[in-house]
Amino acid sequence: MIVDIATGVCLITGSFFALTAGVGILRMPDFYSRAHPAGKSDTLAQILIMMGLLLQALEHEIFGPHVGIKLLLVSVFLLMTGPTAVHAITKAAHVEGLKIWRRRG
Repeated sequence: MIVDIATGVCLITGSFFALTAGVGILRMPDFYSRAHPAGKSDTLAQILIMMGLLLQALEHEIFGPHVGIKLLLVSVFLLMTGPTAVHAITKAAHVEGLKIWRRRG
């Protein structure tokens, strides 16, 4: 029962962060501002959703313990590569000369 509640909290919170990341990407004015919700909120959402799945995999063990290990490895991979990829993309945009959005007036 407690694991199911913790799983629900992780999945709902992860879904909330994924939704806010999507809204942030749509609402921000320029590339650099859009990269922030894409890199931070999306990574947090993925980790929370994976944690919820990991809790269910460890409690039920339907497919054996290797499923939990795979979910943990995917979570670590996402945690390391998500922000790094966003940083590399924004640095490449800066090197190419993409200007920061400025409000006129």
